[in-house]
Amino acid sequence: MTDVLVVGGGVVGLSLAWDLAGEGADVTLVDAAAVGRAASWAGAGILPPARVESALHPIESLRGLANRLHVEWAEALREATGMDTGYRRCGGVYVARTVGEEASLIGLKSLFDEEGIECRMWEGEGIRQVEPNLDPDPPVRRALWTPQECQLRNPWHLRALRVGCERLGVTIVEHEPIRAFEQQQGKITAARSDRRRWYAGAYCVTAGPWSHALLEDLGLANGILPVRGQMVLFRSDKPLAEAIINEGTRYLVPREDGRLLAGSTEEEVGFDCRPTHDRFEELTEFACSLLPALRDAQIEAVWAGLRPGSFDGMPYMGKLPNLENAFVASGHFRSGLSLSPAIARLMSQLILGKQPQADWELFRVDREAVNAGPSQPM
Repeated sequence: MTDVLVVGGGVVGLSLAWDLAGEGADVTLVDAAAVGRAASWAGAGILPPARVESALHPIESLRGLANRLHVEWAEALREATGMDTGYRRCGGVYVARTVGEEASLIGLKSLFDEEGIECRMWEGEGIRQVEPNLDPDPPVRRALWTPQECQLRNPWHLRALRVGCERLGVTIVEHEPIRAFEQQQGKITAARSDRRRWYAGAYCVTAGPWSHALLEDLGLANGILPVRGQMVLFRSDKPLAEAIINEGTRYLVPREDGRLLAGSTEEEVGFDCRPTHDRFEELTEFACSLLPALRDAQIEAVWAGLRPGSFDGMPYMGKLPNLENAFVASGHFRSGLSLSPAIARLMSQLILGKQPQADWELFRVDREAVNAGPSQPM
């Protein structure tokens, strides 16, 4: 029997296991496939700026805490494993090429100003001072520069987390999907796979879009669903940009070795994780329209991942109301990696019986039932 069984081995599950084990808990992590190879691996590793003290929304407060912890975790993982997670402060450029995008960018600058996030608006030739190779067609109307934006290299970070967990004694079991939970008197008594039962003091579901069915088995109505995101990886002899370049929901993320990620799409296609030619062409054209030098770069790889979205855009975090030892942290959509250390820290505190410092109301796990309310007679 283990203290905590974590069901799902993406970045949230690995981060939670790492934090719990660091607090002295005996942890077992079980994944239906290979640990760290789903949406967490497929993402771009963007860490947008946020400040916990001045955040105007609980998600941004969570992001502010995560940004503090990312700095600490990058160093702690390096010390524990000798591995570089790819954490870098590279800055971000938000560009607007249409009137609508320009209006959104002005609004974003106002928000950053109100939250005390350092930024500067550029126009015309001033934009080239930030990124000399940025030569968009159609031209950029304005660009917002945020020097505090950072990045991780997802595969590096996940490898370091796995090794860090193992060195803290976490038991990691792969290719063993949990099929159901056994319950008795308001508690989970076991998690059942095809081969065995798993016994723990507490259970936490962190299985990304696959959390939906597991939570349904536990009696929790939820709106978690898979949202496919596709990526294109370019490779050139030298970096073609220094900062992350953002336009709406799409982005270019340059790496120091000359690689550059272009992403991403948002597609509700169920659990189909196959990349498609039309989206590949769309992302390639988007990338080259911002950085024309990419037309001479090699396309090294294309792939897709399934993010855990939710019907209302909010994650599910906390204890299940009907079970005293059941918890969930899922539905973080595009923000799983960026929020992961804060999610792990707060969920670890909750599972270990400590008081987490967070506003949970928007993330409450029973909100579907609460919002539906009692049925009314006709």
